[in-house]
Amino acid sequence: MYRFLFFFLISILIVACQSESQPKPKAFLRLEYPSPSYDTLQGDCSFAIEKNKYALISKGEHCNLNLDYPSMKATIYITYMPIKDNLTDLLKDAQKLTYEHTIKATNIIEQPYINEKGKVYGMFYEVDGNAASQSQFYITDSVKHFVTGSIYFRVRPNYDSIYPAAIYLKKDIRRLMETTHWK
Repeated sequence: MYRFLFFFLISILIVACQSESQPKPKAFLRLEYPSPSYDTLQGDCSFAIEKNKYALISKGEHCNLNLDYPSMKATIYITYMPIKDNLTDLLKDAQKLTYEHTIKATNIIEQPYINEKGKVYGMFYEVDGNAASQSQFYITDSVKHFVTGSIYFRVRPNYDSIYPAAIYLKKDIRRLMETTHWK
């Protein structure tokens, strides 16, 4: 009986002396997107832009464009409007659309854009938080042309989850703004 008890205790000690199990370290999702490559999108509209080659384009009425990014479940919606003595109203509408996201946004950063040579003036809005749109912009020549754009994801807006895609698309919007020229 003592012999059995002795072997039992030795067995327990041998099994118990193995290395302690360690909890797994926290892992972070690594999302990699292709390096952007741009081509000029020219059509019968009053403006031309450079768009990412990975974006699928669909044209709507009156030179409205959708740049779809299927792998990110996101779309950049671009709307063109001619100015007809209504620049102030168009500017107010663009700003109002952005600030409707303040309910869910933690911060909205305004970044003016001015290209004197190309006569392109506008504003880029970076929206932080669980808002429906992470970036919005408008550009104009202040005389004839007015273009607005915004990013929307086809998923519930969880800022932590969409952050990598939002950063990628913000760079595309900046490129789009910087390369716009009027016809």
